[in-house]
Amino acid sequence: MAAKAAKVAAETHGQVQRMDRRLYEKELYRLQTELVKMQEWVRDQGARLMVVFEGRDAAGKGGTIQRVTQYLNPRVAGIVALGAPTERERTQWYFQRYIEHLPAGGQIALFDRSWYNRAGVEHVMGFCTQDEYHRFLHQCPIFERLLVEDGILLRKYWFSVSDEEQERRLASRLEDPLRQWKLSGLDLQSISRWEDYSRAKDEMFVHTDIPEAPWHVVESDDKRSARINMIAHLLSTIPYRKVKRPPIELPHRPASQGYIRVPREMQTYVPDHAGALAGKHGHHGNGRRQGNSKRQGNSKGS
Repeated sequence: MAAKAAKVAAETHGQVQRMDRRLYEKELYRLQTELVKMQEWVRDQGARLMVVFEGRDAAGKGGTIQRVTQYLNPRVAGIVALGAPTERERTQWYFQRYIEHLPAGGQIALFDRSWYNRAGVEHVMGFCTQDEYHRFLHQCPIFERLLVEDGILLRKYWFSVSDEEQERRLASRLEDPLRQWKLSGLDLQSISRWEDYSRAKDEMFVHTDIPEAPWHVVESDDKRSARINMIAHLLSTIPYRKVKRPPIELPHRPASQGYIRVPREMQTYVPDHAGALAGKHGHHGNGRRQGNSKRQGNSKGS
């Protein structure tokens, strides 16, 4: 029995225990409903919320951000994902280009990576000098304390992924035409420089894990659990409440005033690719499609 148990343990070593999909989807929908309530509270109160997502390449930051924003108003909740700095930005104070993306009253800013690039990839890859690196470690806590002191709700999440899981995810992108754009030379070097990035992360935490803006680590080998855990924690840290909204009723549609739609041939329509595809595969549509066609000929259509 002991030998059998050891064999099973060896076979399952490194395998991630995935959260049940149905449980995940049910809880995710519940949490997303709460995120909408939180968004309305932020807008109603004029609060300023910014969430920093950091972690290794392929740690699951982007997927989590997508789930957070899925049902939110893009005019309230925006994603900040800056590219490489321009020549002009390289001559600015390091934090300067991030300041213009800080949330205003009633807004949520989600940073898909942030100023912590300097403590991570820039430091490890030699894209900044040692003086610039140490200046960042000194100034970053001061900068974040100023943000919190001014009333910004700052939340910082570090997505932690194992080396085996990271390598598996990066390898899967090689053959996926929908995700190959996520793979770059820097991503591949994150494998060969694993320990360098580990040391950089540890040093970064020493200087920037401050009481005013602490780091929250999200175990992300299982993406479903990571998303659920991160969103649930974020909601638990925001003192939001349901905002009462005035009742909304659809207005009565008035009788026609004689409007006649212009002839269809006077407008350029996109080709019916969906219809051609359905016909090719033997799907002849249903009553709903025919109803749409009738509505297209209605004198009040546009």
